[in-house]
Amino acid sequence: MIPRYSRPEMAAIWSPESRFRIWFEIEAYATSALAELGVVPKEAADKVWEKGRDAVFDVARIDEIEAVTKHDVIAFLTHLAEIVGPEARFVHQGMTSSDVLDTCLNVQLTKAADILIADLDKLLAALKKRAFEHKMTPTIGRSHGIHAEPVTFGLKLAQAYAEFSRNRERLVAARREIATCAISGAVGTFANIDPRVEEYVAEKMGLAAEPVSTQVIPRDRHAMFFAVLGVVASSMERLAIEVRHLQRTEVLEAEEFFSEGQKGSSAMPHKRNPVLTENITGLARMVRGYVTPALENVALWHERDISHSSVERMIGPDATVTLDFALARMTGVIDKLLVYPEQMQKNLDRLGGLVHSQRVLLALTQGGLSREDSYRLVQRNAMPVWRGEGDFLTLLKADSEVTAVLKPEQIEECFDLGYHLKHVDTIFRRVFGEA
Repeated sequence: MIPRYSRPEMAAIWSPESRFRIWFEIEAYATSALAELGVVPKEAADKVWEKGRDAVFDVARIDEIEAVTKHDVIAFLTHLAEIVGPEARFVHQGMTSSDVLDTCLNVQLTKAADILIADLDKLLAALKKRAFEHKMTPTIGRSHGIHAEPVTFGLKLAQAYAEFSRNRERLVAARREIATCAISGAVGTFANIDPRVEEYVAEKMGLAAEPVSTQVIPRDRHAMFFAVLGVVASSMERLAIEVRHLQRTEVLEAEEFFSEGQKGSSAMPHKRNPVLTENITGLARMVRGYVTPALENVALWHERDISHSSVERMIGPDATVTLDFALARMTGVIDKLLVYPEQMQKNLDRLGGLVHSQRVLLALTQGGLSREDSYRLVQRNAMPVWRGEGDFLTLLKADSEVTAVLKPEQIEECFDLGYHLKHVDTIFRRVFGEA
């Protein structure tokens, strides 16, 4: 997590100050629940809230204590006792460190998920707006990077919208799955703390009680969460690569916005490079890189070990902060994307009508020829055009075997661009609904 690729709201979730504030709330709510059950004095629970609610926890002091104790939760509790006073002896009754650490991590991940879902909503809005703007803007569709048949630029964006809509659903589900709380004590048996304490803390923290925690919240939940982040990142890379390809000089159907005073190259003043989508591609690689460690964290020893801990201290902040930044950047790219319909039309016409080859093929088969003979005739006329020797329509009209099956006007009908776009409305209704 570095400032260059961080946004303040997401980064703040992972700050030491935020972490210690969440730790305090977990401990204070647990103490309140114990007071309601008559395990600790109510006055003590009230004092914990009174002293800690507005306290500024001294990160340097906690680090100083941890340098001696070699235990972060104990260091925090020691500092909390310095703030609260004697009543602090009732804090952490029957709890273990994992109760605090795991519940805190899940609070942070749910907060991060809320930001990421809001990020996706903004990206979806930008994609929808531009998709309808270019709903019927014809462009060439490509398979294997080679001109295939006509599509519209709006369809390209509608595809991205549908994909990110699925990603939003996945992220909502991942948030729900990660939003659990464990206050179950050593090895998760509730031997020294009533399960009602866990239920109380869970409700106060906006979480659900973990059904069985074994002292730690099962890491399959976290694996799924980070896997979803990886999928979102992959979808962003797919869209970023599309923009990068469209911006290539030989294509130039769309390009990133180039602001006044922006420089593309330190050596070549003419350059306008797709630096934003290249950056998104790199950031997507990083987010995906955090998925494998999360999967490996699932297999812990018996009821608890901390092999997952160092991993999560790194991938929790890094994956969420990076994805947040990348989603915001992608939204800006789509919102300001420069689109060139004239260049799209020029590229459509570049192969002299070859993009209509399938329709000619089908017309010949419907006229009575075998598919094999139809394919041979179409390809025979297509290959000279591919080499730059004439245009497809003229060659077809001059081919006696073709005209023996199709009249000139029937051949011309095969070159109607609108034929390829007749179901765009249907696809848009499937993606965006009737509205």
